[in-house]
Amino acid sequence: MNIPSLQNEVSPEEWQLRVDLAAAYRLVAMYGWSDLVFTHISARIPGPEHHFLINPYGLMFDEITASSLVKVDQNCNKLSHSPFPVNPAGFTIHSCVHQVREDAACIIHTHSRAGVAVSAQKAGVLPISQQSTFVLASLGYHDYEGVALREEEQPRLQADLGSNQFLMLRNHGLLTTGKSVADAFLAMYIFESACKIQIDAQAGGELVMIHPQILQGLAAVMKQATAGMGAELVWPALIRQLNKTDTSYQL
Repeated sequence: MNIPSLQNEVSPEEWQLRVDLAAAYRLVAMYGWSDLVFTHISARIPGPEHHFLINPYGLMFDEITASSLVKVDQNCNKLSHSPFPVNPAGFTIHSCVHQVREDAACIIHTHSRAGVAVSAQKAGVLPISQQSTFVLASLGYHDYEGVALREEEQPRLQADLGSNQFLMLRNHGLLTTGKSVADAFLAMYIFESACKIQIDAQAGGELVMIHPQILQGLAAVMKQATAGMGAELVWPALIRQLNKTDTSYQL
């Protein structure tokens, strides 16, 4: 696959966003959350135009590079040349969230095995792990309405997400938002971990629930646990981990 570099064709800000977003795709593949070519991570390009970057439909996540990401507008019109289309279902979900959440600079959506498994459970995320407490502090649920191709579903999805950072798509998968690629990735790491722990714990016997009082004030606790830096603390370490194996995402 030979994709010409766009580094000298876009602004430095857009190029850095492309590199970060391509890194997120590679990390999702590295952590085993990808579903062949069928899920999506999008990022809003800074500026008033509301342009977005999203994956070229047909590439595996471990193939995606900064230059192969597709720039689109709010109506899914491609704004940069690409031999690849954009997944319409992916854009239906991502565009409607970006439309109402100015703080959602990046959105990650997965179909992981543990995430879909918990999304199919009536009780959803259970308060049984430290990871789950962070999710439960900012979690919405959206009922399954079939493959997300219809615009009429968008207002319900927007309402179900509300101001939350985490959204469980019933019978479908997981979604996180973040003010940066790093924030959305860290949120998904916590969400995925909570779901994996829950599935494992349910196979091992009676569960111990965390007391409801502990669930209060978790946003402040999370900030303290990450030295007030959130994803800024872990993202450089993730990039170092990725660069040890492959730096081609930067092309």
